[in-house]
Amino acid sequence: MQYFAPRSRDEALQILASERVRIVAGGTDVYPALRDRPATDSYLDISRVPEFRGISTTADGWHFGAATTWTDVASANLPACFHGLQAAAREVGSVQIQNTGTIAGNICNASPAADGIPPLLSLEADVEVCSLDGTRTVPLNAFVTGVRRVELRPGEMVTAIRIRKQAGRSAFLKLGARRYLVISIAMVAVIVEADADGRVVRARIAVGACSPVACRLPELEAALIGLPALPEVLASAMSGRHLAPLSPIDDVRADAAYRIDAAGELIRRALCAATAETREIAA
Repeated sequence: MQYFAPRSRDEALQILASERVRIVAGGTDVYPALRDRPATDSYLDISRVPEFRGISTTADGWHFGAATTWTDVASANLPACFHGLQAAAREVGSVQIQNTGTIAGNICNASPAADGIPPLLSLEADVEVCSLDGTRTVPLNAFVTGVRRVELRPGEMVTAIRIRKQAGRSAFLKLGARRYLVISIAMVAVIVEADADGRVVRARIAVGACSPVACRLPELEAALIGLPALPEVLASAMSGRHLAPLSPIDDVRADAAYRIDAAGELIRRALCAATAETREIAA
């Protein structure tokens, strides 16, 4: 076992290209998975690389460094379309986990119940992937390919999450057996954008913990376009067929039928929360 702690992006990529390592930042998923076993893998700790930490604006949107913590996300001064992501940041584990757990780590762990993925899907986030051969960008909905599976090639690592400029109000809701330190039964992120006449021009709805990979609901999103951005209108626009992309499982936390019902109710409540904010701002 070896432990590498690079101080620059280039150093991290050099180590990744030449050594067999597991990448860690906060370590909040890697170390608990060891349970009582000693570590046998070698680790590449990217938490000390300044280029991988922080949130900044770019010409076309926002840049979240891979090692940006959930506390960083929750406390950042971000526009309303990010409020759902910030609400999710405050739901990740406990405050101690939020202080060390990272936005890229949550994605790369690729759990069906990863709190950060639904709001990032609703924001249509892109994943910046780097190696010594160069940089490529992968849409988040193509990056997470299955349970604990992501689109990373040998020698590659996630260096940032990129989100294009956009408008709208957002909300995130999560159902679990308790308030904190809980794996979700279901969770929902929504973004609703309305025009000057108060009608929906764009909606994005993502559901987690109800399928192997968190997913958007495009048929429901399309059904909301043109409707008045009123909580009672949008909440009543959803039907059972809109939940067809979901494929929940039975497990110790809930059965599949309950998850479907919970997801539907969370969607209605999240739409109400997002559109209530929209009306308040318009007034």
